[in-house]
Amino acid sequence: MKKILLGLVKLYQKVISPLFPPSCRYYPTCSNYMVGALKKHGALKGTLMGTARILRCNPFVKGGYDPVPDYFTLKRNPHPDEKILN
Repeated sequence: MKKILLGLVKLYQKVISPLFPPSCRYYPTCSNYMVGALKKHGALKGTLMGTARILRCNPFVKGGYDPVPDYFTLKRNPHPDEKILN
């Protein structure tokens, strides 16, 4: 299943994405994030993480650097300059 999903994302990157101007607010791009999430977390969790990332990509977010975390989460990684208070 993971190989099929990776193939679909790669197909999107090669066929559909070049038809539109670059507009992703995050680095890595949402499709590259999806590939990384699928490889690191598998088909189910990777798809959930990638879909959550795509839903976060809108004009009301700041964007920036947001790599695939080593643990499963649907939230954005905290910015390194922001301190987490417990």
